[in-house]
Amino acid sequence: MRLLLVEDDVKIAAFIIKGLRSAGYAVDHALDGEAGLDLALAEPYDGMVIDIMLPKRDGLSLIGELRKQKVNTPALILSAKGSVNDRVKGLEMGADDYLTKPFAFSELLARVQALIRRAGGISDPMRLTVSDLSVNLLSREVVRDGKPIVLQPLEFSLLEYLMRHAGRIVSKTMIMEHVWDYHFDPQTNVVEARISRLRDKIDKGVEKKLIHTVRGVGYVLKETQPLPQ
Repeated sequence: MRLLLVEDDVKIAAFIIKGLRSAGYAVDHALDGEAGLDLALAEPYDGMVIDIMLPKRDGLSLIGELRKQKVNTPALILSAKGSVNDRVKGLEMGADDYLTKPFAFSELLARVQALIRRAGGISDPMRLTVSDLSVNLLSREVVRDGKPIVLQPLEFSLLEYLMRHAGRIVSKTMIMEHVWDYHFDPQTNVVEARISRLRDKIDKGVEKKLIHTVRGVGYVLKETQPLPQ
């Protein structure tokens, strides 16, 4: 999942980026409100963490402009201002949550995860399930047909993205934008290679395959047979 962080304090930004990436998120960072707005309008983020006090354009103005332009990416505000009026103003401008500085990273991570879950309409806040495949988002445990599967961090992020979009085709470009921290040439085979490794762990030796290739389009995780190719 790809997140946008808009924070002008370099030390705080480095702290947040390190933690989010360790948790398996791809993170883009903007140092001011104008740069943050440009990124938020150009890229399909799964969530945003935005400081209020920013150079060039403040965080509330940034969120307000995004909502005017029908960009509904869930947004968490960071602010040293913690009064009720400040929190209410932030929510009224279109933010989805508000966290006061200083904060524990564990709380920031939990709030970001909650934003993404709510945006995706997930009923169980800690678990994704498709057929006999289950992923615990808190413990990062993966189980299929009662058997545990060990995944590397990037493999887990890829599986999480596919499961959040279960039944829907996702293209190579979509996967690269939401799972990786870098943009690759669409002609590269990095996605195919990772999908192949993930498929070996998820589908190998199992009669009911879940990860399907839709030739020329992308990939889909679903219970039924592959779409016609």
